[in-house]
Amino acid sequence: QVQLVESGGGLVQPGGSLRLSCVASGFALDYYAIGWFRQAPGKEREGVSCISNSDGSTYDADSVKGRFTISRDNAKNTVYLQMNSLKPEDTAVYYCAADSRLIPCLLPYEYDNWGQGTQVTVSS
Repeated sequence: QVQLVESGGGLVQPGGSLRLSCVASGFALDYYAIGWFRQAPGKEREGVSCISNSDGSTYDADSVKGRFTISRDNAKNTVYLQMNSLKPEDTAVYYCAADSRLIPCLLPYEYDNWGQGTQVTVSS
């Protein structure tokens, strides 16, 4: 059974940092496209950062370039999202997702497997 469990969310002041973790079970992450997505109240779910399973390339949304970094630890079957210089507009529920197909990895509707999400709130 494929399962993804996110952790690491919380309340942080603007300019602060958080690191989100996504632990996978039931499959090996290194063969899957992996993405981090977020959804703020009243908004659609959007892609934040991802790792392609075609060549391991990473992609970031323009809104987080230079601030967020996605990485993967295959030994721990875990994907991370390091978030620096956080802004109030980064406030959202953050989800990780995985899919074994070759997909455009920043598009949320391509993914079949999702975690339950973790809340990130950036506020002073």
